[in-house]
Amino acid sequence: MLRLLALCALTLCAVSSQAALKTQEVEYKDEETVLQGYFAWDDSYKGKRPGVLVVHDLWGHGPYARRRAEELAKLGYLAFANDMYGKGKSVKSHAEARAVMAPVRGDRALMRRRAMVAVEVLRKNPLADPAKTAAIGYCFGGTTVLELARMGADLKGVASFHGGLDTPTPAQPGAVKAKVLVLHGADDGHVNPSVPAFQEELRAAKADWQFVSYGGAVHSFTVKEAGDDPSKGSAYNAEADRRSWAAMKAFFEEVLR
Repeated sequence: MLRLLALCALTLCAVSSQAALKTQEVEYKDEETVLQGYFAWDDSYKGKRPGVLVVHDLWGHGPYARRRAEELAKLGYLAFANDMYGKGKSVKSHAEARAVMAPVRGDRALMRRRAMVAVEVLRKNPLADPAKTAAIGYCFGGTTVLELARMGADLKGVASFHGGLDTPTPAQPGAVKAKVLVLHGADDGHVNPSVPAFQEELRAAKADWQFVSYGGAVHSFTVKEAGDDPSKGSAYNAEADRRSWAAMKAFFEEVLR
């Protein structure tokens, strides 16, 4: 059962005195776990607007997911960067990040429930049009939004950026309500082995899906902090970053506008 509680707004500020961008930190709960999220919206847009959930990568809720939420806000969406691990769970190394991620990634029921809590927090925001909700995710977050699609969440669309595609709970025929966009690095050795099974899963589920591969891109191709050495398996690719964001914008124009 989902139990959510928006506890408090901690920060409400304009990025600058001239800017229309507004941000707000909120605490909310998944059962007994306190989580921290981040809303972003453009105050120059009036009335309700489509909402987009932004699910972080394995490093957890932080500056990267917040920046993506702000970029979505500038496009006219109400964006909510959620928290899948718990408030205050910060990591300083890749090993720590994997250790914190593992209990959530390994429990798909928990992953789905916690993501749906965030979807409901987003929908209850007074600025949100609850009938027009979508989700994006990066790496671990991409895996998460695909799980939302598999479970039949009532979303208009989900977009996964270099997300993991494997699952112990495949979509059942007719279950997927959301349109699915997968933005994938063609040379992503972490994910490529699971591509054929994933595509066959969506075919069997009769989902509405798109799969875009970017040549020369490896894992984490949208993350500048990943560095510029593809031989390490994770690296930034400016062209793939730009093209995948453009693909997401076109996708949301279709499913949310």
